[in-house]
Amino acid sequence: MARTIRESRLDTREARLRLKVRGKPYWRLLEPGLHLGYRRLQGRPGSWCVRRYAGEQSYQIEAIKGAIADDYQDADGATVLSFAQAQKRALAAKPKAGPFTVQQAVEDYFRHRGISDERAESAIYPTLGNRKVEALTTKQLRQWMADLGEAPRRARTRAGERQRYLKPDNSEDGQRRRRSSANRVWTILRAALNHAWREGHVASDVEWRRVKPFADTVRARVRFLDVDECRRLINAAQGEFRLIVQAALFTGCRYSELARLTVQDFNGDAGTVHITKSKTGRARHVFLTPEGVQFFANLATGRGKGELFFRATRGGQWARANQQHPMLVACRRARIEPPVGFHQLRHSWASLSVMGGMPLMVVAKNLGHASTAMVERHYGHLSPGYVADAIRKHAPRFGGVKAGNVRGN
Repeated sequence: MARTIRESRLDTREARLRLKVRGKPYWRLLEPGLHLGYRRLQGRPGSWCVRRYAGEQSYQIEAIKGAIADDYQDADGATVLSFAQAQKRALAAKPKAGPFTVQQAVEDYFRHRGISDERAESAIYPTLGNRKVEALTTKQLRQWMADLGEAPRRARTRAGERQRYLKPDNSEDGQRRRRSSANRVWTILRAALNHAWREGHVASDVEWRRVKPFADTVRARVRFLDVDECRRLINAAQGEFRLIVQAALFTGCRYSELARLTVQDFNGDAGTVHITKSKTGRARHVFLTPEGVQFFANLATGRGKGELFFRATRGGQWARANQQHPMLVACRRARIEPPVGFHQLRHSWASLSVMGGMPLMVVAKNLGHASTAMVERHYGHLSPGYVADAIRKHAPRFGGVKAGNVRGN
C-alpha cells in the first residue's frame, strides 16, 4: 500500500473512545474488496478485524488474532496495534484482493438486480470491459460516451458473422437518437459502477460522478394509435398473434413480459396479471378493466396453471423478433400508416389512459415505473385535438367584454 489510509473516527485512541460501544464494527475501506474494522468494547481495549469480499454479495470477516487496539496502552506493532499498524497487518495477512474490472462490475450488478441487457456486450465490454474500476478516469468515460454517441446503429447480423452497421444518419434527429441511445447505455454502466462502489470494490465514485449524459436527447413519442386504429389492428391481426396484440392493448405490458406470462399469473378475483420478471427487475401486478379480465379468463379456461398464455404461430414461446413481421402485416391490413412497432401498443395504452383522465401515478404503477417522471416524459403527451378540447373546456372565462373607449398609444 503506497500510503496509510486516514479515518477521523479511528486514527487516534481519543477518537475511538468517543465511539458508541456496539458489537458491529466500524469499517474503513482499505482497497477494493478489503475493509478494516474496529470493535468498540465496554471497559476494555477494542479489537481489530478484517472483512474481505468473497463474491456473490457475500463477505468473510475474521479478527486480527493476538492483538488489541491501542486504546489504553501504547502500540508495539505486535500485540497492541494502532490504526496504521492494523492496516499493515490486514494487508499482509492474505494476498490482496484481485482487480475488479468493469465487466465484473456490470455482471455483478445484473446478478444483484436479476436482470440482463444485451447492450452491455456490444457497447460496454469491448471498450471498457477489461479496465479496472478503480483505474477509470473521467476523461476515459467522457471519451467512451463521445464515441458511443457517434457510432452508427448496429444492423441485425447472423451469429458468427462480422457485425454489420446501418448507413449513418447525420441529420439532427439521427444524431439525437444516437446520443439518446448512448445515454441509455450510460445509465446501465453508471448503475453498475455505483453498485460496485457501494459494495466496497472501489474507494471513490468521484470519477464517474463528473460524467454527465448528453443533453436535449429526449423527445416525446408522438405516435400512438387511437381507439379506432386499435380496433382495426386487432381485427387485422392473424391467428395467435391477435391474442398477444389484444393482451398488449388491455395491459400496456411489454412484449417480453407478455411472452413469459403463464395462466397462474392471472388472478380473476383481483382482476390482475402478475408480471414476475420485467425489464427493471421489479415484479408488479397489472390491473385490468372488466373487458380485460374477461379476455384473460376466457384464455385461461381449461388450461394448466403452468401453461404459457400466448404461443407463437409455430408453437413455443414468442421469441425476441417473432412479432416484427406479423406486426407489419397487421398494420398494412389495418391501413395504419406509417406502420407502428409492437412497443407502440404499450405507448397507446398509456396515452389513451392519460387522455381518459387516469392519474399519472396510476399509469406509472401499471406500467412498472417507479415514479411519474417516465410517464410525463414519454407518455404524457396528448393529441393536438385533445389539448384544444381540454383548453376550451377548462380554461377560465371572463364573461362578455364590452368595447371601451380606451385605445392603445
